[in-house]
Amino acid sequence: MTKFNEPTANQIEDEKLYTHMGLREDEYKKVVELIGRKPNYTETGIFASMWSEHCSYKTSKTFLRQFNSKGERVLMGPGEGAGVVDIGDNEAVVFKVESHNSPSAVAPFHGAATGIGGILRDIVSIGSTPIALVNSLRFGELDNDNSKWLLKEATDGLEFYGNTMDISSVTGEVEFDERFQGRPLVNAMAVGLIKHDKIQKGLAKGVGNKVVYAGLETGKDGILGASFSSEELGDDRKVEIPDTQEGYPEVGKKLMHATLEAIDHDKLVGIQDMGAAGLTSSSAEMAAKGGHGIEMHLDKVPVSDDTISPFEMMLSETQERMLLVVEDGYEEEFVETFKKHGLPAAVIGEVIEDESLVLYYDGEKYADLPTHHLENAPEVILEGEEIALDEARTDYSNEDLKEIFKQLIHHPTLGDKSYIYNKFKRKEDTLQGSGFGAGIVQIGDSKKAIAVTIDGKGRYVEADPYNGGKETVLHAFRTTLATGALPVAMTDGLNYGNPENKEMYEIIKQSTKGMAEASIAVNTPVVSGNVSLYNETKEGPVLPTPIIGMVGLIEDTDYLKDRFVEEGNSIYIVGDLKTEFSGSQIEKLVDNKVRRTKRQVNLEEEYTRGMDLRQLLLDGDLEKIAPIGRGGFIVKLAQLLSHYDLGADVNLNVRGDLLFSETPGTYIVIGKPGLDIKDAVEIGTVTGKEFKVKAEDFELDLPMKEVKELYETAITSRLDLDN
Repeated sequence: MTKFNEPTANQIEDEKLYTHMGLREDEYKKVVELIGRKPNYTETGIFASMWSEHCSYKTSKTFLRQFNSKGERVLMGPGEGAGVVDIGDNEAVVFKVESHNSPSAVAPFHGAATGIGGILRDIVSIGSTPIALVNSLRFGELDNDNSKWLLKEATDGLEFYGNTMDISSVTGEVEFDERFQGRPLVNAMAVGLIKHDKIQKGLAKGVGNKVVYAGLETGKDGILGASFSSEELGDDRKVEIPDTQEGYPEVGKKLMHATLEAIDHDKLVGIQDMGAAGLTSSSAEMAAKGGHGIEMHLDKVPVSDDTISPFEMMLSETQERMLLVVEDGYEEEFVETFKKHGLPAAVIGEVIEDESLVLYYDGEKYADLPTHHLENAPEVILEGEEIALDEARTDYSNEDLKEIFKQLIHHPTLGDKSYIYNKFKRKEDTLQGSGFGAGIVQIGDSKKAIAVTIDGKGRYVEADPYNGGKETVLHAFRTTLATGALPVAMTDGLNYGNPENKEMYEIIKQSTKGMAEASIAVNTPVVSGNVSLYNETKEGPVLPTPIIGMVGLIEDTDYLKDRFVEEGNSIYIVGDLKTEFSGSQIEKLVDNKVRRTKRQVNLEEEYTRGMDLRQLLLDGDLEKIAPIGRGGFIVKLAQLLSHYDLGADVNLNVRGDLLFSETPGTYIVIGKPGLDIKDAVEIGTVTGKEFKVKAEDFELDLPMKEVKELYETAITSRLDLDN
């Protein structure tokens, strides 16, 4: 193995070079024990990537087992590239959320773009045609030049890839907080449509069947990217920052069409995207799932650099690539399919009996590793510690609430996001797009549609991990049913800091427990997901931000045609506003902290109330359902009416500061006057040009034009842009 001048097995051990690939000392020793010898350079890199947190979920597995993934509509759950859920008529939706946090912190344009590319390949490899994109983003405050740059570059990257692929971005959510300074979160979700009989799995089986490589030539970009994404972004990190992966959406579009054509071929055995850890993870995972091994001849892999070594080839994260296993004798038909679309393709190996990953280059063996061991990283069980509670603040009555309202509605987290979503393409099948609430996408020529939403509640999770986890699921549930859709399933993206920190580990433990309980309570099984840990800088961790992507089914869209919010409609508040200020936006603005106190969540009431409101919408009694969230009642009302260019005159029999309370399970609904709605109070009317809100010790009377200007310039004014 002198051709590539690689360190010997003894050098790797003596100089502890394995730590620079991401393996811990105990893990390296375990590798030696399992394979009965010291691994060579290529083998060490393969284990480092496959046992990275990013690929193996070695720390989070224990928490992921809590999630229910079974349901009458679930056709395929976690373990494949994406989840698949039945929507009737032999049709199903395929969806998953994926993070690209580490790449986006270093190169936000390409990091975000490749995030879109990767999640699209995940759902395409299942056999689905993409119909919608969704994003969940976190940045530092926009008084910081780096945060402005990260916002622009990341959203430009999302635009570049999604629009070139000609796929609608139908909704999303964005939050700005100093805790994300220098460490943004970029989570992308994709949704596809598929017929039941077209569902594919990523597996390798059938001894002698051929392994086909398709897509861009492999280069030296993103090597050890999975290991890089499994460490903190600090000065003392051991894994070097890899060369940035770049997305090529024009190639991605060709690959999508070629892949869907290949999936129609009845001699396809299995297919998988080359995502994190590239050729390593796709080959090892497919072999393990099929109960076989794979032998590959790496000198047959299409490459963009003749000096690339087997180590680099196996760990490269070059984008726009797929790995296929096809029946012996038909491999050239598949190669020609991809070449017809202008893509490199080659037969690079075959399925073998032994459950091993065996690699050759120019006839010399470079790796021989049991796939079972690659796929089963030693599980990491850590210890948490009890989180000390703070004394809750229950009163903001002495603050200047009028000024607080103006500042909140003008903050980028609560203000208009059109600067972002106007970048994205919206196609004719998008019945409701970004702007307010879930996206709605029509299914072909039918009356069916799906509603898609995504949400995260990091400040709630910081305040009360267990109940904050519940609220993350519940707000996605509320937003989905607010369209009239029946929530059917969800995908989770678990974004946290370093789990080796005992407090962070406890936050992960408690919040995932809450999420699991809430998903069962609202009957939305978890069908796919992603974990992203070590989201920290030298300044500390990001806010713990699990996010939920949820899909709901609309079986007949006719009721959507007559939904109008207009002057004369009555405004109702559903549920009681309570002193729920921990994790709220008023607490952030006034106190600049998150108090660790218990938030009150009632799962049974949430489900019953939500489903009752949904039925009222379907029956035609309601025009709009708006769950109260960030900023509380007064901010949600201002956002809603700004969207419709209308005003309001409301009077609530509560203390003024409770208008800013973020009480779980409360809603604003708009409908006919005099409705008898359980737990609801009629509080006022939709009007024309004024925004009037009264409470016991509070009165606000502003021209709606002023409110709308504050709302609409929240981001653009900080970026020195015109409205």
